[in-house]
Amino acid sequence: MDNSKMKEVIERMKANRPKYPKRAIITAGMPYGNKALHYGHVCGMFVYADFFARFLRDKLGKENVIFVSGTDCYGSPSLETYRKMKENGYTGTIEDMVLDFNRKHVETLKKYEIGLDWFQGSAIGESAVMHKKVSDEIFEKLYNNKTLSRMSTYQFYDTKEKCFLNGRQVIGKCPIEGCKSEKGYADECDLGHQYLPEELIDPVSTLSGNKPELKKIENWYFNLQNYTELLKQWIEYLEKNTPTREFVIKEIKEFLKKPEIYIKKDYMEKFNEISKLLPKFEQVEDKSKASFVIIFDSLSDREKACEILSNNSVRYRTGKTLVPFRLSGNISWGVPVPEKEGLKDLTFYCWPESLWAPISFSRAYLKHNGKPDDEWRNWWCTSDAKVYQVLGEDNIYFYGPAQHAMWFATQNDSPNILSPEGNLQMSQLIVNKHSLFMGNKASSSGQIKPPMADELLEHYTHEQLRAHFLALNVGSTSSSFNPKVYDPDAKPEDVDPVVKDGNLLTNVYNRSLRTIFYTWQKDLDGKIPYGEIDEDVLLECELSTLKFEKAMMDNKFHMCMYELDSFLRNINKYWTRNFDNQDREKEKNTIINTLHYIKIAMVMLHSVAPASINNLAKMLGCSESVFNWNRINEPIYNFFEDKENHKPTFIEPKFDFFKKHPSQLENI
Repeated sequence: MDNSKMKEVIERMKANRPKYPKRAIITAGMPYGNKALHYGHVCGMFVYADFFARFLRDKLGKENVIFVSGTDCYGSPSLETYRKMKENGYTGTIEDMVLDFNRKHVETLKKYEIGLDWFQGSAIGESAVMHKKVSDEIFEKLYNNKTLSRMSTYQFYDTKEKCFLNGRQVIGKCPIEGCKSEKGYADECDLGHQYLPEELIDPVSTLSGNKPELKKIENWYFNLQNYTELLKQWIEYLEKNTPTREFVIKEIKEFLKKPEIYIKKDYMEKFNEISKLLPKFEQVEDKSKASFVIIFDSLSDREKACEILSNNSVRYRTGKTLVPFRLSGNISWGVPVPEKEGLKDLTFYCWPESLWAPISFSRAYLKHNGKPDDEWRNWWCTSDAKVYQVLGEDNIYFYGPAQHAMWFATQNDSPNILSPEGNLQMSQLIVNKHSLFMGNKASSSGQIKPPMADELLEHYTHEQLRAHFLALNVGSTSSSFNPKVYDPDAKPEDVDPVVKDGNLLTNVYNRSLRTIFYTWQKDLDGKIPYGEIDEDVLLECELSTLKFEKAMMDNKFHMCMYELDSFLRNINKYWTRNFDNQDREKEKNTIINTLHYIKIAMVMLHSVAPASINNLAKMLGCSESVFNWNRINEPIYNFFEDKENHKPTFIEPKFDFFKKHPSQLENI
């Protein structure tokens, strides 16, 4: 592309540059407090959140970005793990257990250079105190706005153990049509589908192995189904105005459908006999499918129909729709729910309190740093700030319709999708598809166990793993993680995909850096030559930074890595084409231009391999402001104290700016 054409493209891209908030909160989904982190937690989620947070720090300034998460301490998963650990001799309290796992989480995240500003837990330290306060405030707001209902619903009871069962102490099959989950629990499956306990298929108590009974118990529910129309407006807005991934839009739309029941055609005759007993419905049939569908106007009509079908031995499955969202439960390990209308001794169900936990973490962080009590509102409740939530696709229901409907409900009369100033603003959901392991869905609670995050570091550096996962297109497809060291069928000559993507740092960029350092050390007495950068180089670099920036703000992180791959490889090509050590003037010019490429790459790579890149900047002698994204296209001389007599650090032969794992060096 010639310079004039490149200028046209650059001007077009500048005219459509992404719009940035003044301040940004980045959250990463909370790992449960009953297990160490497997690779999916870190590489499938935290790495992406960290990549984005580091970029925004360089763009907006560190003081304008907060990256928070924490251990999800409460709920039945932790309680069930604690019960089993006690059976095996554990002597600590449940608080001790979640704190132990939290410490492991912190250690692992540090090993991967996940640069969180705050990581505690919903039951740990300052965060626990703040989380109790935030939980009370949100409950009071929802209650006062008349968006809650007292509902008597069924809960599983083990007659042998003589106790009510929490969510993870019941296992059956998910009743949602088309669900492919491995496990259905009391009122949700491991893919996040919500249903009523009485809809669970073939329930079994994990305590006794018996089929539990259903007993009625009263709890608080959020009237999620009342926000269907508002959520439809919201999803339409996301579709037109945001980079929300297509599969997220599609999944949320599924939950906004009218209540449905799926019945196998084998029951058609029996159904026809009782159909007049059912509330008004629409019947839809597809000749190519084994089931027909009946659609109702309201959830209460569907519930009545379910009861009639069950009483007449007609088996069915329900479709996705919005149902009342349970806020409270009766397990002891949880955040206490304020007493209202005589309902007492309840605790918050773990899912809703985990949705507002990032607010608790943000407030705890700000308070810890001496900020006023209401400072958090400048981050969560103003239109010039933005909240970006990075999560896995299993959690779309909760962070999508459930969370945002609750946020709408905290507004006063006539809630609006464009939240008025001072109210909780809508967040940007950055949702990743499943990361498959060796082509299969892996889960710590499923049959195929994923490798632990710490275990991977026995074979690869964290930078190799970061580069590999950022290159996967998890934004639109379930990418498979196929590390060679875990492949029993791998041949010695087979390429390891993790090493291959890591080579962008350890081979490609490392080679450019070595070459230019060795050249000025050999020919220029270790000094960096000062001079003008060629126009075509300046334009090429500017175009690349604009592409990288657009991909980043579109949350197409794999495209950032694609742009980096092309850009880094071009540095070596440029050097090979232009370097001539017989012509000192041409050699000097080649170094000046190559150094500009290297500087641009260094800033773009700052979010990929932060520690090594920070070290490179120090070796080049740059001030920290070199990473200011708003100055990315400035020449590197602007970041030296003496631009015409600058000497960077001297490097020894075979020096590596980026290192391979020791196990890989042994095989060379």
